[in-house]
Amino acid sequence: MPDIFEEVVRLRREGVPAALATIVATRGSTPGRETMRLLVLEDGTFLGTVGGGCLEAEVYEAALEVLRTERTRTLSFRLTEHDSPDSGLLCGGEVTVFVEPITTPSLWIFGGGHVSRALCAVATMAGFRVTVCDDRESFASTDRFPEAASTVARPFVDAVADMPIRANSYVVIVTRGHKEDGVVLEALAQRWQAGERPRFLGMIGSKTKRAVLFRHLRDRGDVPEDFLAAIRSPVGLCIGARSHEEIAVAVVGELISVRRTGEDAAEAWKARRRPGAGAADEG
Repeated sequence: MPDIFEEVVRLRREGVPAALATIVATRGSTPGRETMRLLVLEDGTFLGTVGGGCLEAEVYEAALEVLRTERTRTLSFRLTEHDSPDSGLLCGGEVTVFVEPITTPSLWIFGGGHVSRALCAVATMAGFRVTVCDDRESFASTDRFPEAASTVARPFVDAVADMPIRANSYVVIVTRGHKEDGVVLEALAQRWQAGERPRFLGMIGSKTKRAVLFRHLRDRGDVPEDFLAAIRSPVGLCIGARSHEEIAVAVVGELISVRRTGEDAAEAWKARRRPGAGAADEG
């Protein structure tokens, strides 16, 4: 059986979502002891144990919820027939379990321009594992993006086809022009129809740009409306950002809002601000 801590390192390195449940306190007679751990992956597989039985089943379900929300949970159990009549546990003890997400969110930035450089730096500081993709090798290199976990210099269609899309995947499209933005969106729409949907999908640019690209995608006839509805554009909290660095802060602010407070928080923030004050157009 793999070591849990070695598995945690591997999962963090690969950006695979997982949650770790740890017994942090016990009192009296219990089936588990302090520091016993259960590691639960996005696909439902797990490693380790917190004592088995109904207690472990409840912890397992809580871990899946933590995977979805990225919010820690603390669970307390009293192992008596009175407090848990269906558990079959009559130990009489108490167990406290702490459940935490242990993998960092993955941000894919499509485009290697000036905004992307600032966005990569700010997002990395905010705790995102960043991959930068551009179809020009000179614009997707470790020299240009030293903070990035990786860079991909490939045609956008190929890069989208091969990128991992998981529950903790975030995507921001900030290419050099409308044509390239459309290529990325079309490729992502195919993944979307296959059920592979990132938690966040944003595109930099004006409302006019959005309207033109959406009309083009609708003309294709195979792009679902729920995909178009999921695209956040103009992306970024409405803070009046102008410079590349300010735009990066606005975009990362929206990423954090979605990550920490829910899918609708950023849109609610935008609704309270004046129209058209989002991030500027890269192209």
